[in-house]
Amino acid sequence: MEYQYPIDYSWTTEEIIDVVKFFEAIEKSYETGIERENVIKAYRRFKEIVPSKAEEKTICGEFEEISGYSAYRTIKKAKEASPGEKIKIQ
Repeated sequence: MEYQYPIDYSWTTEEIIDVVKFFEAIEKSYETGIERENVIKAYRRFKEIVPSKAEEKTICGEFEEISGYSAYRTIKKAKEASPGEKIKIQ
């Protein structure tokens, strides 16, 4: 797919890279599946960069709108999964 990730240009280069990694983890959960720990780790780092729940909803909503992939569904499933489990969204 060709689309741009929702990015805040006030973030540092490292923060932008980490947010992109988070979105790539969400994509992977839909496309091939991803280890639960990788999703949780990427989400924790994302929350360090975007601590506001309102901003998180906005950014993740934009991502879902352009990609069709729900960060909310992936994170919810990862939190419910057992350690070592692979997350695959249908």
